[in-house]
Amino acid sequence: MNAKNQPGQRAVDGKLQERLLLARAVDGDRLMLADATMLAALDGTRALTLNERRALAQSPLTLGRFRHLTHERRHCQGAAAANEPVWHGSRGMLRAASSGAALEQLSTDDGCWTLHFLAQGPLWHIILKLAAEAPFAARLIREQPLLRVVDGGGAVLLRGRLDGDGECERVWPFDRAPAPHFQLHGATFGVEPVPA
Repeated sequence: MNAKNQPGQRAVDGKLQERLLLARAVDGDRLMLADATMLAALDGTRALTLNERRALAQSPLTLGRFRHLTHERRHCQGAAAANEPVWHGSRGMLRAASSGAALEQLSTDDGCWTLHFLAQGPLWHIILKLAAEAPFAARLIREQPLLRVVDGGGAVLLRGRLDGDGECERVWPFDRAPAPHFQLHGATFGVEPVPA
């Protein structure tokens, strides 16, 4: 059997390649991807785009941060109880075409979160609701981490902690109503823990 095909040799080759990539010096190197983007890729809730994969491969600093998040995630998963999985974020998108009707709610792709939009006079309110059946619901309600909802451009729509009913409400922070706002900002949103 060729030595390069042996599992042990492949593991050594992989570690050497990783060290070479991380040890490169790149002028003006900086973090090219947000933690939320890399964590979503690790969770499998959002694939990295071609440009994001290129940025990761070309920036040793970003690659090092990705490696750190990978190790941190493995450690957290090992420490978490089997019936309370670790949650790093959820993503969703505006799926309906503009019909002129006001947007009333959006849900994340995993079905764990719903955003409700209520018009109250000239103001809108946004309510984040955690599904009671979400696998991490008990942990989040108990621990009450600081959460945020961001649009496709990264702007914060809501920031706060869940109450005992798994909800968090704030005044909508923009002049545009929710539907046109999302359409102008990638028609996507994310619910994520605020980094410590």
